[in-house]
Amino acid sequence: MQKVWTATELEYAFLFTLRKVNSINPEGFKPFFSNMPVDPYIEGNYRSRRLSRFTVSGNHLIKLPHGHFFQSKEYNPLMGDRKREFAELDDALIELDIFRNLVLAFSDSCKLHPEAEIGVHQIRTICSQDNLGNPAPEGIHQDGTDFIGIFSVDRDNIQGGETHLYVAKEEKPVLSKVLNPGELLLVNDHEFFHFTTPIKPQIGAQGSRDVFVLTSPSLLSE
Repeated sequence: MQKVWTATELEYAFLFTLRKVNSINPEGFKPFFSNMPVDPYIEGNYRSRRLSRFTVSGNHLIKLPHGHFFQSKEYNPLMGDRKREFAELDDALIELDIFRNLVLAFSDSCKLHPEAEIGVHQIRTICSQDNLGNPAPEGIHQDGTDFIGIFSVDRDNIQGGETHLYVAKEEKPVLSKVLNPGELLLVNDHEFFHFTTPIKPQIGAQGSRDVFVLTSPSLLSE
Protein backbone atom coordinates (compact mmCIF):
# COMPACT_ATOMS: atom_id res chain seq x y z
CA MET A 1 0.00 0.00 0.00
CA GLN A 2 1.42 3.34 -1.05
CA LYS A 3 1.08 6.93 0.18
CA VAL A 4 2.27 9.46 -2.38
CA TRP A 5 0.64 12.78 -1.54
CA THR A 6 2.07 14.88 1.28
CA ALA A 7 0.00 17.09 3.57
CA THR A 8 1.33 20.22 1.87
CA GLU A 9 0.32 18.98 -1.57
CA LEU A 10 -3.15 18.05 -0.36
CA GLU A 11 -3.75 21.60 0.88
CA TYR A 12 -3.77 22.72 -2.75
CA ALA A 13 -5.71 19.75 -4.10
CA PHE A 14 -9.34 20.01 -5.22
CA LEU A 15 -12.22 19.27 -2.87
CA PHE A 16 -14.66 17.61 -5.25
CA THR A 17 -15.68 17.99 -8.87
CA LEU A 18 -18.07 16.36 -11.34
CA ARG A 19 -16.95 15.61 -14.89
CA LYS A 20 -18.46 14.21 -18.06
CA VAL A 21 -15.61 12.41 -19.83
CA ASN A 22 -16.35 12.77 -23.54
CA SER A 23 -13.76 10.18 -24.56
CA ILE A 24 -15.63 7.44 -22.68
CA ASN A 25 -18.79 5.79 -23.96
CA PRO A 26 -20.05 3.72 -21.01
CA GLU A 27 -21.95 1.38 -23.38
CA GLY A 28 -18.66 -0.38 -24.05
CA PHE A 29 -18.33 -1.37 -20.39
CA LYS A 30 -21.75 -2.97 -20.00
CA PRO A 31 -20.95 -6.53 -21.21
CA PHE A 32 -18.25 -6.82 -18.53
CA PHE A 33 -20.72 -6.36 -15.69
CA SER A 34 -22.62 -9.55 -16.51
CA ASN A 35 -21.78 -12.73 -14.54
CA MET A 36 -19.34 -11.00 -12.19
CA PRO A 37 -18.17 -12.84 -9.04
CA VAL A 38 -20.37 -12.21 -6.00
CA ASP A 39 -18.73 -10.17 -3.22
CA PRO A 40 -18.28 -12.87 -0.51
CA TYR A 41 -17.85 -10.33 2.30
CA ILE A 42 -21.38 -8.85 2.05
CA GLU A 43 -24.43 -10.73 3.27
CA GLY A 44 -27.31 -11.06 0.84
CA ASN A 45 -25.43 -11.75 -2.43
CA TYR A 46 -26.61 -8.41 -3.86
CA ARG A 47 -23.16 -7.07 -4.77
CA SER A 48 -20.62 -8.31 -7.32
CA ARG A 49 -17.08 -7.03 -7.47
CA ARG A 50 -13.71 -7.20 -9.20
CA LEU A 51 -10.55 -5.26 -8.32
CA SER A 52 -7.19 -4.53 -9.95
CA ARG A 53 -4.46 -1.96 -9.40
CA PHE A 54 -2.39 0.08 -11.84
CA THR A 55 0.17 2.79 -12.29
CA VAL A 56 0.26 5.21 -15.21
CA SER A 57 3.24 5.66 -17.52
CA GLY A 58 2.62 8.38 -20.08
CA ASN A 59 -0.57 7.32 -21.86
CA HIS A 60 -0.21 3.68 -20.86
CA LEU A 61 -1.44 1.64 -17.91
CA ILE A 62 0.81 -0.77 -16.05
CA LYS A 63 -1.11 -3.52 -14.29
CA LEU A 64 0.39 -4.40 -10.93
CA PRO A 65 0.49 -7.84 -9.25
CA HIS A 66 -2.55 -9.22 -7.46
CA GLY A 67 -3.00 -7.88 -3.94
CA HIS A 68 -5.30 -7.87 -0.92
CA PHE A 69 -7.68 -5.01 -0.18
CA PHE A 70 -7.37 -3.68 3.36
CA GLN A 71 -9.06 -0.91 5.34
CA SER A 72 -8.90 -0.32 9.08
CA LYS A 73 -12.04 -0.38 11.23
CA GLU A 74 -11.53 3.36 11.66
CA TYR A 75 -12.67 3.77 8.05
CA ASN A 76 -14.79 0.67 7.59
CA PRO A 77 -16.37 -0.52 10.85
CA LEU A 78 -18.31 -3.20 8.96
CA MET A 79 -15.44 -4.93 7.15
CA GLY A 80 -12.28 -3.26 8.44
CA ASP A 81 -9.16 -4.92 9.86
CA ARG A 82 -9.43 -7.88 7.52
CA LYS A 83 -7.81 -8.72 4.22
CA ARG A 84 -10.32 -8.96 1.41
CA GLU A 85 -9.50 -10.63 -1.88
CA PHE A 86 -11.37 -10.11 -5.15
CA ALA A 87 -10.99 -11.44 -8.67
CA GLU A 88 -8.99 -9.28 -11.07
CA LEU A 89 -10.63 -7.21 -13.78
CA ASP A 90 -11.17 -9.04 -17.08
CA ASP A 91 -8.12 -8.73 -19.37
CA ALA A 92 -10.35 -7.79 -22.31
CA LEU A 93 -11.80 -4.92 -20.26
CA ILE A 94 -8.36 -3.60 -19.34
CA GLU A 95 -7.37 -3.56 -23.02
CA LEU A 96 -10.24 -1.22 -23.99
CA ASP A 97 -9.34 2.34 -24.92
CA ILE A 98 -12.29 3.60 -22.88
CA PHE A 99 -10.92 1.87 -19.78
CA ARG A 100 -7.50 3.44 -20.27
CA ASN A 101 -9.18 6.82 -20.81
CA LEU A 102 -11.08 6.42 -17.55
CA VAL A 103 -7.98 5.71 -15.49
CA LEU A 104 -6.07 8.52 -17.22
CA ALA A 105 -8.93 10.96 -16.59
CA PHE A 106 -8.79 10.08 -12.90
CA SER A 107 -5.01 10.37 -12.74
CA ASP A 108 -4.88 13.65 -14.67
CA SER A 109 -7.75 15.26 -12.76
CA CYS A 110 -6.20 14.39 -9.39
CA LYS A 111 -2.71 15.37 -10.61
CA LEU A 112 -1.34 12.12 -9.27
CA HIS A 113 2.35 11.45 -8.85
CA PRO A 114 3.66 9.22 -11.69
CA GLU A 115 4.35 6.41 -9.21
CA ALA A 116 0.95 6.57 -7.54
CA GLU A 117 -0.99 3.33 -7.36
CA ILE A 118 -4.59 3.40 -8.55
CA GLY A 119 -7.12 0.81 -7.45
CA VAL A 120 -10.04 0.17 -9.79
CA HIS A 121 -13.11 -1.49 -8.27
CA GLN A 122 -15.73 -2.80 -10.69
CA ILE A 123 -19.00 -3.05 -8.75
CA ARG A 124 -22.54 -4.14 -9.59
CA THR A 125 -25.30 -3.72 -6.98
CA ILE A 126 -28.60 -5.46 -7.65
CA CYS A 127 -32.03 -5.05 -6.06
CA SER A 128 -35.43 -6.72 -6.20
CA GLN A 129 -38.93 -6.00 -5.00
CA ASP A 130 -38.17 -7.95 -1.83
CA ASN A 131 -34.60 -6.79 -1.21
CA LEU A 132 -33.02 -3.36 -1.51
CA GLY A 133 -29.49 -3.10 -2.86
CA ASN A 134 -27.14 -1.16 -0.61
CA PRO A 135 -24.15 0.40 -2.42
CA ALA A 136 -22.68 1.63 0.91
CA PRO A 137 -23.47 -0.91 3.64
CA GLU A 138 -20.85 0.71 5.91
CA GLY A 139 -22.90 3.93 6.02
CA ILE A 140 -21.49 7.46 5.75
CA HIS A 141 -17.74 6.95 5.54
CA GLN A 142 -14.31 7.80 4.20
CA ASP A 143 -12.20 5.17 2.45
CA GLY A 144 -8.85 6.02 4.03
CA THR A 145 -7.20 6.99 0.75
CA ASP A 146 -6.31 10.35 -0.84
CA PHE A 147 -8.62 10.55 -3.84
CA ILE A 148 -11.76 8.74 -4.97
CA GLY A 149 -13.40 8.64 -8.39
CA ILE A 150 -16.90 7.22 -8.92
CA PHE A 151 -17.77 6.60 -12.58
CA SER A 152 -21.35 5.65 -13.43
CA VAL A 153 -21.65 2.98 -16.12
CA ASP A 154 -25.34 2.06 -15.97
CA ARG A 155 -28.56 2.44 -14.00
CA ASP A 156 -30.99 -0.27 -15.10
CA ASN A 157 -34.57 -0.15 -13.80
CA ILE A 158 -33.71 1.47 -10.46
CA GLN A 159 -34.66 4.38 -8.28
CA GLY A 160 -32.44 5.68 -5.50
CA GLY A 161 -28.67 5.31 -5.63
CA GLU A 162 -28.11 9.00 -4.89
CA THR A 163 -24.54 9.89 -3.96
CA HIS A 164 -24.03 12.23 -1.00
CA LEU A 165 -20.92 14.10 0.17
CA TYR A 166 -20.55 15.44 3.72
CA VAL A 167 -17.94 17.58 5.46
CA ALA A 168 -18.96 15.86 8.71
CA LYS A 169 -21.17 12.84 9.38
CA GLU A 170 -23.64 14.75 11.52
CA GLU A 171 -24.16 17.57 9.01
CA LYS A 172 -26.39 17.81 5.94
CA PRO A 173 -24.79 16.72 2.65
CA VAL A 174 -23.06 19.37 0.55
CA LEU A 175 -23.78 17.32 -2.57
CA SER A 176 -26.77 15.08 -3.32
CA LYS A 177 -26.63 13.74 -6.86
CA VAL A 178 -27.69 10.72 -8.86
CA LEU A 179 -24.66 9.95 -11.02
CA ASN A 180 -25.85 9.36 -14.56
CA PRO A 181 -23.99 7.06 -16.99
CA GLY A 182 -20.80 8.74 -18.19
CA GLU A 183 -20.42 11.03 -15.17
CA LEU A 184 -17.27 10.90 -13.03
CA LEU A 185 -17.34 12.31 -9.49
CA LEU A 186 -13.89 13.10 -8.07
CA VAL A 187 -13.53 13.51 -4.31
CA ASN A 188 -10.73 14.44 -1.92
CA ASP A 189 -11.16 11.68 0.67
CA HIS A 190 -9.38 13.72 3.36
CA GLU A 191 -12.02 16.44 3.17
CA PHE A 192 -15.32 14.57 2.69
CA PHE A 193 -17.34 11.63 3.85
CA HIS A 194 -19.47 9.91 1.21
CA PHE A 195 -22.52 7.68 1.00
CA THR A 196 -24.85 6.28 -1.65
CA THR A 197 -28.49 5.62 -0.84
CA PRO A 198 -30.04 2.15 -1.33
CA ILE A 199 -31.62 1.21 -4.65
CA LYS A 200 -34.92 -0.50 -5.47
CA PRO A 201 -36.55 -1.45 -8.78
CA GLN A 202 -38.76 1.04 -10.60
CA ILE A 203 -40.86 -1.78 -12.07
CA GLY A 204 -40.57 -5.54 -12.40
CA ALA A 205 -38.42 -7.96 -10.51
CA GLN A 206 -34.83 -6.68 -10.56
CA GLY A 207 -32.67 -3.61 -11.11
CA SER A 208 -28.93 -2.93 -11.08
CA ARG A 209 -26.39 -0.13 -10.62
CA ASP A 210 -22.97 -0.50 -12.28
CA VAL A 211 -20.00 1.69 -11.33
CA PHE A 212 -16.24 1.85 -11.29
CA VAL A 213 -14.72 3.22 -8.10
CA LEU A 214 -11.12 4.40 -8.43
CA THR A 215 -8.87 5.20 -5.48
CA SER A 216 -5.35 6.47 -5.04
CA PRO A 217 -3.50 5.10 -3.17
CA SER A 218 -4.95 1.74 -4.13
CA LEU A 219 -5.35 0.39 -0.55
CA LEU A 220 -3.96 -2.90 -1.81
CA SER A 221 -0.97 -4.73 -0.39
CA GLU A 222 0.95 -7.84 -1.36
